[in-house]
Amino acid sequence: MLECAPSQYLPAIVRPFVTAGKTAVVLSCGALLDHEDLVATARAYGGQIVVPTGALLGLDAVTAAAEGTIHTVRMITRKPVRGLVGAPYLVENGIEIAGITEPMRVFSGSPREAARGFPANLNVAVALSLAGIGPDRTELEIWADPNLDRNTHRIEVEADAARFSMTIENVPTDENPRTGRITALSVIAYLRKLAAPLRVGT
Repeated sequence: MLECAPSQYLPAIVRPFVTAGKTAVVLSCGALLDHEDLVATARAYGGQIVVPTGALLGLDAVTAAAEGTIHTVRMITRKPVRGLVGAPYLVENGIEIAGITEPMRVFSGSPREAARGFPANLNVAVALSLAGIGPDRTELEIWADPNLDRNTHRIEVEADAARFSMTIENVPTDENPRTGRITALSVIAYLRKLAAPLRVGT
């Protein structure tokens, strides 16, 4: 089963599948932070929840580093204004970005906080946090940038095994500027791996 619905529907969609011992591929992974019981349910019934790579690169390196000790993970996300307008965090805090002419930092905190304030925008940060040191220790900044036409994510990791940084610039989908085209492609790549005679990457 592949979930790609608004985040509030995640529990109703995923629970029946993992209770039946099936695999649920979840794109709205930010909603998992408010429904962590779904992981316990999957464990109890032999189901599985898969969070695909989505809009990031290097999750293999982060999960490998997490087998040792990761000290810090920092992510800076910069998005075109149209991809952030209307986010609940901005509305609740009276942050107006529609007319900005310079980049503006609109959030600094954790992926857990961002998942609630930007439910359609920051599943990418939650995926990173789940691969690494968790949704409370991962550091996140979100910028609205009127000069951008791509969703840009920079990640910096400091670990015992390696120090690395990565940047990706994702082309937004025409239908939904809050997400990148590569997110859907990562799901296709994951599905192809399931039956592939050669599998590359962890």
